[in-house]
Amino acid sequence: MVFKRLMQAMGVGGPSVETVLANPDCRPGGQLTGTVHVAGGDHPVDVSYVALGLVTRVEVESGDNDYDTTQEFHRQAATGAFRLEPGQRHDIPFRFDVPWETPVTELYGRHLHGMTMGLRTELEVARAVDKGDLDAVAVHPLPAQERILEALLRLGFRFARADVERGHLYGVRQSLPFYQEIEFLPAPQYAGAINQLEVTFIADPRQMQVVLELDKRGGLFTEGRDAFGRFTVEHATAERTDWAAQLDAWLRQSLQRRGLFG
Repeated sequence: MVFKRLMQAMGVGGPSVETVLANPDCRPGGQLTGTVHVAGGDHPVDVSYVALGLVTRVEVESGDNDYDTTQEFHRQAATGAFRLEPGQRHDIPFRFDVPWETPVTELYGRHLHGMTMGLRTELEVARAVDKGDLDAVAVHPLPAQERILEALLRLGFRFARADVERGHLYGVRQSLPFYQEIEFLPAPQYAGAINQLEVTFIADPRQMQVVLELDKRGGLFTEGRDAFGRFTVEHATAERTDWAAQLDAWLRQSLQRRGLFG
């Protein structure tokens, strides 16, 4: 993905910036690589810095005033100060670390409806900052995440949408100020008991925490009393588990305890 935008803050004849990603596809805990090309205009300028930031859309609940906002959640400097002469081209190769908790945007080669992710390039000249446009980034699930999502599909759940919500999950170690919910419509065998299943992954280099939430159906239990499940999966051992069987057992037990499943 490429963006090219004239630095409006510097006026006509200022520098231009083009960011080229070697590959827009990545996984949590991986890297994005590429080059930032800065081209001089018709007069010399002193560039203070070039930085890169990973940005996503976040839903914010604020009383009755819910809204969406764009949030940068990881930032790296690409270079410090340098002098850019008229017509000169300055190429800045980079390796950008993708946080382990980065939300997933793709599954089986398809974009998850509701997700937005991009890499933004920022350049400052004479105290004027241009944040540039976004280069779209595709974040694919980790192998352990993929196995759990595959198991849900095998059980008959259907993907509905995904979103990112600002806040922290109770009892979960979390470094980012938001978390992703991947929402599924219920499989036929559970459709009489629940409206939907929401899945959240909070990963780190060794393992990931998985949070499952069953949304109530028909007011059979009160608001705030939906069923939650939480467990930890080590990346190294995730492939040894029959996740379809494990998830089916948890779902049945949870619903049976509430009298929602025979």
